Amino acid sequence: MGIKSKFKRFFELEDEQSIQYENEQGWSDKEEIEPEKKQGKNNIVSLQSVQQSAKVMLIEPRAYDEAQDIADHLKNRRSVVINLQRIPHDQAKRIVDFLSGTVYAIGGDIQKLGANIFLCTPDNVDVSGSISEILQEQYT
Repeated sequence: MGIKSKFKRFFELEDEQSIQYENEQGWSDKEEIEPEKKQGKNNIVSLQSVQQSAKVMLIEPRAYDEAQDIADHLKNRRSVVINLQRIPHDQAKRIVDFLSGTVYAIGGDIQKLGANIFLCTPDNVDVSGSISEILQEQYT
């Protein structure tokens, strides 16, 4: 069987008529070609793998050093809710800047949920909707 035939058969681009035509014309090797049995595709997804990837981490960092741990959760495709209320404002700003870069690198998203509370998601999580801006007006 020629390379072209193997390629077409691998991608199932070829039907039985073209195989018979090749045999009549002598284009393929002398091997006898049996009709392929259509096998059903397995559309089975393990629920355990879906459940493992659907974790949301709740983290309340106490120091800037914990930003790398949060980034590791994002790299492992877990969503993270970060509460920055118990950390000084300058360190909280540095953590948000670091996580913004991490989220950008993995193609995810970062959203503010409330006063000093952020949601960071990897690219496999879609977040829709928005939080009312009334909270933002109260804190500014």
